[in-house]
Amino acid sequence: MRAAVWHGPRDVRVEDVAPRLPGPGEVSVTVAYCGICGSDLHEYADGPHAIPVKEPHPESGRTAPLTLGHEFCGTVAAVGPGVTGFEPGDPVAVEPHYRCGECARCEAGEYNLCRHFGFAGLMGDGGLAERAVVPSYMLHRLPDDLPLEQAAVFEPAAVALHGIRRSGLQEGETVAVVGLGPIGLLVVQLAVRYGAGKVIGCDPSPTRRALARRLGAADVVDAGELPPGLADLAFEAVGAERTLNDCLAATRRGGRVVLLGLGGMFAIDAFALVNNEQSIITSVGYRDCHPELIRLASEEGMDFASIVTSVVPLDEVVRDGFETLLNTMEEIKVLVRP
Repeated sequence: MRAAVWHGPRDVRVEDVAPRLPGPGEVSVTVAYCGICGSDLHEYADGPHAIPVKEPHPESGRTAPLTLGHEFCGTVAAVGPGVTGFEPGDPVAVEPHYRCGECARCEAGEYNLCRHFGFAGLMGDGGLAERAVVPSYMLHRLPDDLPLEQAAVFEPAAVALHGIRRSGLQEGETVAVVGLGPIGLLVVQLAVRYGAGKVIGCDPSPTRRALARRLGAADVVDAGELPPGLADLAFEAVGAERTLNDCLAATRRGGRVVLLGLGGMFAIDAFALVNNEQSIITSVGYRDCHPELIRLASEEGMDFASIVTSVVPLDEVVRDGFETLLNTMEEIKVLVRP
């Protein structure tokens, strides 16, 4: 089968790999769509960041080279020994979090904080391939009439939904979203759905600001132009020191900032943070979000795929996927169709 395999920075090869049969507790999925995430871009551009290259990941047992892609969906091809609840042909969304099921956080239901935190497609083989083998606990059965294009966006939508849950969003609150990439745009859409009184989107791209308006933002502004002290709650969806400070400046005294972006060391004005009694809340991955997203898409008709700007074949994933996303802001979410 064909797969996009990470060998090193700027070295992703679409090549023939031997398909693997599912082992005990595993399912083989014929991949319909796989999205390209910002994490994938970082691995392609200057990785490894999360990809294991020396020591195997404890849950996947894998090191590089490995198949990228953690935002995927498809249909069940085969089930391994001991798997129940899934049959060949079932449409499924993949929730690619690895979990051990035994550590304190897993036992508390907080499996996104598992001691063996990781994702299929970063710490193990993922969905930029014709088929992917994953633990059965990662799968969610989809309604037969739900378009798989919607399910392909559930993974980033789960990041957005978990961040909103972590934020404590209250009905009627004013929300600022800084960074209107896929996660930020999905935060806009879901914040409106969950009762925000006003959502303001902030991004340098006119294309992304226009899409934020279509998804329900009451106002959009260019980078650095958020009104000070206006928001009850702000979401940082870039992963940069400047945008975190923009969020703090835009948030009222006593307000909250949710840090969704992945960055390095940041400098903030701790004196102002304390004096304003603001809170910085972090959010990583997601847990127990996919059932709600399936319901929103199938019963309420929410269109998560509205952020998709291109669908490309697997053989062109480097040129039309990774390179295009690195060199333009006009593309937002690119899906790969193996």
